[in-house]
Amino acid sequence: MYKISHESKGLVSHGVSACAGCGLELIMRNVMDVVGEDTIIIIPPGCSALFSGFCNETNLKIAGIQMNLENSAACAAGIRAGLKIQGNDHTTVLVFAGDGATVDIGIQSLSGAMERNDRILYICYDNEAYMNTGIQSSSSTPLGASTTTTPAGKSVSRKNLVGIAMAHNVPYAATASLQNLVDLRKKVKKAKETDGTSVLHIHTPCPTGWFYDPKYTIKIAKMAVNTGSWILYEWEDGKVTVNYRPKELEPIEEYIKIQGRFKHLKNEQIEAIRVEVKSRYEEFLRKNG
Repeated sequence: MYKISHESKGLVSHGVSACAGCGLELIMRNVMDVVGEDTIIIIPPGCSALFSGFCNETNLKIAGIQMNLENSAACAAGIRAGLKIQGNDHTTVLVFAGDGATVDIGIQSLSGAMERNDRILYICYDNEAYMNTGIQSSSSTPLGASTTTTPAGKSVSRKNLVGIAMAHNVPYAATASLQNLVDLRKKVKKAKETDGTSVLHIHTPCPTGWFYDPKYTIKIAKMAVNTGSWILYEWEDGKVTVNYRPKELEPIEEYIKIQGRFKHLKNEQIEAIRVEVKSRYEEFLRKNG
């Protein structure tokens, strides 16, 4: 068992080279605090790879491996199978991957794991683009957002990761956000204790790729939820529970205005986004309210 020194408490070191205002670091620290040291983590290339470190250096005090973008879920399934043969049913097998590594490149191996219902905890921290390699668009990039591969703004809407997990009928899947860390931690605990595949999709504001002042990270996370751009809910044993409903949706314009990735938009494009977000939010509540 490791010993906590007075210099570095918890499972994440103090010295982490995340960008100023990075939502990912706060998520990682909270996730690690909940899952505990009896965890094996699989991290593919991406922003979270800074926690894997390189050579014999790492920012995490748990066992882990850095895998490829396309096979993190398959690697986790293999580790779980190996632990099962050893009679180990207590160690958490955790994948911690970005949106590109999840909804794009890694979706096939994740789908296989969900189909088999392998007992792994899969977390997608979603900063809505390939931030680590130059801010390219991913399937999680929202409508209208400018990236280096969609400089005029993305022309289509994002994928629904939890919807995909629900279609596989996994035991537990949920969305989460920095907007509510108590809710996030509760869902990580539920996912950890799930007997089967669990999937968490965590909204992760990125000052570098979204072009906003780093001090606004939490504010932007709250705005995303309060405008209906990000819905907090969970799928548990075949039932959807909406965890938070704003009394009234805040204007999407304020959320868009604070982010440089939307500065190119004209009024009619902003209106199209407002209509898309509102209709998607209302349809979700009709189906699951």
